[in-house]
Amino acid sequence: MKPAVIRQVKSLSMSCDRIGNLLLAKFASQGASDLCIQVPATIVFWLLQHLPVNRDPRLQPPPAGPTITQRDWDTPTPRALYVNCKELPGAIRMSFTFEQGPDLTLVLDRSNVEMLRQIMEMYGKDLINLDAQ
Repeated sequence: MKPAVIRQVKSLSMSCDRIGNLLLAKFASQGASDLCIQVPATIVFWLLQHLPVNRDPRLQPPPAGPTITQRDWDTPTPRALYVNCKELPGAIRMSFTFEQGPDLTLVLDRSNVEMLRQIMEMYGKDLINLDAQ
């Protein structure tokens, strides 16, 4: 088994597919090239229930995220099977397990966690929640 890749996230962008079953997430990371992953709607809805909401009115937004282009959609990217999260002081560690390839662990500071939560909330209305009762 290959060890997980670990990246400190600087900024992020997300885009919803046309069907509404996943988000394409693109992360700019410290000291490495941008990377894309496919996040299924089931993971998005789980994260929306579990990510903390920012309560600090002085929290500064992260830098502008990387641009998502059609090329990002056309290039094969790993699809997350599931994610494990651990809250750290001032950050969250998200460990993604993929269908193929090495796993990925991302460390997001509070501003990136809030950005992620807001983007997922915005796209939540476009996604199909197959687990909804």
